[in-house]
Amino acid sequence: MHCHTKEGSIDAKISIKDYIKILKSKGFDGMLVTDHDSYKGYRYWRSNLNGVDKSVEDFTVLMGVEYDTCDAGHFIVIMPDGVELQVLQIRGMSYDSLTEVVHKNGGILGPAHPFGARSSSAMFCNKLMRGSDVLSMCDFFEGFNTCETRIANQAAITCASRLGLPCTGGSDSHKSEYVGSAYTDFSCNITCNNDMIDAIKSDRIINFGGQEREFLKKHIKRNSVFATYGFRSYNRALGVLFSPFRSMMKYLALTD
Repeated sequence: MHCHTKEGSIDAKISIKDYIKILKSKGFDGMLVTDHDSYKGYRYWRSNLNGVDKSVEDFTVLMGVEYDTCDAGHFIVIMPDGVELQVLQIRGMSYDSLTEVVHKNGGILGPAHPFGARSSSAMFCNKLMRGSDVLSMCDFFEGFNTCETRIANQAAITCASRLGLPCTGGSDSHKSEYVGSAYTDFSCNITCNNDMIDAIKSDRIINFGGQEREFLKKHIKRNSVFATYGFRSYNRALGVLFSPFRSMMKYLALTD
């Protein structure tokens, strides 16, 4: 439910083919590809592996994205089958704009690692710190993320419960050693994006969880002032740079 591939995410080290092989060996039935502001990993699977490479047969691959907002951190977005909006591949929309675009086009969204790294997690952004109730506009929470501490994950579960939203579990894997370290079990078969959307909307998640990663001293640095505001500045700068093009794509996404 939270997978980064080297074909789609600049910071990922594992190919989608290897991702699938590892997940199959661990008994998983499918994955949601959530590259950063990109569908490239999913498109690579669709064009080069699906129906071509027998080693990845009998495994469901779904299309998602981890979207970088300008004011509320990262969100996992799942759109209906066949809906690949250009605006979701251009970082920098506001949280309000993102929810409008996603829901207008039949999709769902939820905060990724909501209590995680301060540079990219919803609950450490000013918009959400002023009132987490705006997250009731979401459809689910990432209640478990292997990158985060047990306290952070429990806080996410508690917040989701207060808002009446279901939770998913995600490995947030960028490297092979973390693939399959989190899971989400559904009470129904998931064969396509439409199935996933329906299952989450009807709260057919029966279990989620995994194993948190070992906490190392280097992990403290990701919440340093330099790392936090450095990344936010970088994100906002790119958002401003792409703003004219993104505005046009947003208009098209809301009027088609």
